[in-house]
Amino acid sequence: MRIVLVGPPGAGKGTQAAFLAQNLSIPHISTGDLFRANISQQTELGKLAKSYMDEGNLVPDEVTIAMARDRMEQPDAANGFLLDGFPRNVSQAEALDQALKGDAVELDAVLDLEVPEDEVVKRIAGRRICRRDSSHVFHVTYSPPKKTDVCDACGGELYQRDDDTEETVRKRLEVYHTQTEPIIDYYRAQGLVVTISALGKVDDVTKRAMDALKSQSEGKNDSEGGDDK
Repeated sequence: MRIVLVGPPGAGKGTQAAFLAQNLSIPHISTGDLFRANISQQTELGKLAKSYMDEGNLVPDEVTIAMARDRMEQPDAANGFLLDGFPRNVSQAEALDQALKGDAVELDAVLDLEVPEDEVVKRIAGRRICRRDSSHVFHVTYSPPKKTDVCDACGGELYQRDDDTEETVRKRLEVYHTQTEPIIDYYRAQGLVVTISALGKVDDVTKRAMDALKSQSEGKNDSEGGDDK
């Protein structure tokens, strides 16, 4: 399957992407990983992206799209892929459609993880990170430390990152609503969107997603079969 994963910050896209990619035996392609890989390997696209980033500018869509297309053409993506963090806006979605059309393939589904805004704020603003080891992550509500602001694992100080404050989270949500959310309507017009609730246990959300993707795939196959009659 060829899938685009969308949802607001704090929806658990990274976690679900990893599980879904494993269950479907397809690569998880995230824009963050694409940028890090191209920059660390000093590819031409990586050098170009870094030149924009070093100047404090946004990397142009065409560079991001070229990176994504190059990754989607790798052998492990021959039977599908899961895109996470791309496309971020309608112009990128249109460019992705053109790129896939040129390769004679198309998307199978756009999985929309739905989370109420207040829950997003609660999830992100409640995170606390250990200063000694950033892999130690707690949450004031869902996984609180035994002692306030002290890491259970190493005794380090727990702190809230600047981009995890409620004010910053709400600004990030505004950007999502303005720039990224419109792609849902864009893809809905193509009959590709399946929306599920991202509330609850991780395993429950994964099962919900797998069931929705299976239904979408079966419905698409039935439709294509009908077209042949």
